[in-house]
Amino acid sequence: MALEADYIIVGSGINGLVAASLLAKRGRKVVLLERNDRIGGCIRTEAITEPGFVHDVMATTFVLFTTSPAYGVLKDDLAARGLEFCDAAHPTGVLMPDGRHAILSRERAANVRALDALSPGDGAAFDADMNRFAGNAGFVFSLLGSALWSRATMKTVGRELLRRGPRGLARFFGEAMVDARAHLETTYGSQTTRALFAPWVLHCGLGPESTFSGEMVRVIGFALEAAGAPVVKGGAETILTAFRRLIEDHGGVIRTGADVEEIVRNAKGEAEGVRLAGGEVLRAGSGVVVSAAPGQLYGRLLPGESLPPEMKDSARRYRHGKGNMQIHYALSRPPRWSSSELGQVALLHLTPGLDGVSRAANEAERGMLPAEPTICVGQPAMLDPSRAPEGASILWLQLPEAPRFIKGDAAGTIPVPADGAWTPELREAYADRIEAILAGHVEGFRESVLKRVSYSPADLERLNVNLVGGDPYGGACGVDQFFLWRPFKGSVNHRTHVPKLYHIGASTHPGPGLGAGSGFALAQTLR
Repeated sequence: MALEADYIIVGSGINGLVAASLLAKRGRKVVLLERNDRIGGCIRTEAITEPGFVHDVMATTFVLFTTSPAYGVLKDDLAARGLEFCDAAHPTGVLMPDGRHAILSRERAANVRALDALSPGDGAAFDADMNRFAGNAGFVFSLLGSALWSRATMKTVGRELLRRGPRGLARFFGEAMVDARAHLETTYGSQTTRALFAPWVLHCGLGPESTFSGEMVRVIGFALEAAGAPVVKGGAETILTAFRRLIEDHGGVIRTGADVEEIVRNAKGEAEGVRLAGGEVLRAGSGVVVSAAPGQLYGRLLPGESLPPEMKDSARRYRHGKGNMQIHYALSRPPRWSSSELGQVALLHLTPGLDGVSRAANEAERGMLPAEPTICVGQPAMLDPSRAPEGASILWLQLPEAPRFIKGDAAGTIPVPADGAWTPELREAYADRIEAILAGHVEGFRESVLKRVSYSPADLERLNVNLVGGDPYGGACGVDQFFLWRPFKGSVNHRTHVPKLYHIGASTHPGPGLGAGSGFALAQTLR
């Protein structure tokens, strides 16, 4: 085999792109392989409705990327290659069935006033909570953004131990374990304030009663207020173009339609390359990096008989979380919300509140179609008018509570196939339920619809094989399958049991999202 690269990277999601960029900039020869006909993983932009309408089919909001260490390092490189973000003054809001609503802005004083108007003291409580988190932010983001089994992390924890003392550090970790329900109910008096923040735990692959979800409410609230909810100008495809140019400008090679079927190992048992479908073999001198779900790496790319028994058992027991569903609208005009200020919100949640989020999440986890799901409504054309023709608009809807396998309908009105599989008919019937809720809040909504395109969890998995059952978070994010224990209880950073074979992506620490934490952390350690 000819030496093709120093590093071969399998999978071109945000983590693969960041790892390839950093290694290429360092002068390492990189080959990035993608099985689909385009790079990007969950970043995908298409004209799926009508001519002139630009839709981000899956991921659209890049707050975790713009606040990440990876962006801090690559910001100027990507901007020089055409990347530009659009943002709004009001990153998120909530709208409840009876019309009550709340909006979070990027100005602390405005947020304090708005929340105090909902319930006296809520604004002061938010201010105090965010100020406390700001004092912990460096520590929290260090744990979420670096290799945990490392000397640097040990030093970070050691410094915190000296600063806080043993009991103080224990208190910090104890408070971080609190679930979102407990945090919201003991912090805020208003049901509307609680409803404003409760849906965000779903975007972390958690539920309101999940351990650590209370801390993630703080993380998301802090990030949204500080950095907004930016989208890529012209569509998320632009960030992929910028990454491609950056990698290729530094000598990297990107191949699409390159389906890796096996990791090739040498006589010492080290990963030395990959075999593509069709038989072509590519060799890497320094290592192979795989950005994929555990089932792909340990169940497909590594022959099962070569796995140690403990690893085989861990891979078998790995759990995936709830599925996801996407609905996209091309509209003849911007939506006429029941309150005009809602039209200025980047990401608006429709929900009955904390209990509604909890109920819908529980129904989805039990395999039921939620009767009243949490609906995340993105308004990209409000941020970036280039997404739609003049005078028109688009909506990006995400349903983070969708069962991967369907056992029934919680509302009892939609027939469910006996095999529990998503069908086009079932998908559209459920999308009709969502549209009915939306139409109840938007004047003349159905008359403004030019076209609707929906993606069920099964459709999303067909677009990206790593979205197992439509799970966009790379696996369940409960604390037992997170931090030191992601993906497996015996995992050590991004190493595998095979020398020179590395595992990154949403299924590895620090988990899902567009922050590219695993790709960045691994690239920092490779030479």
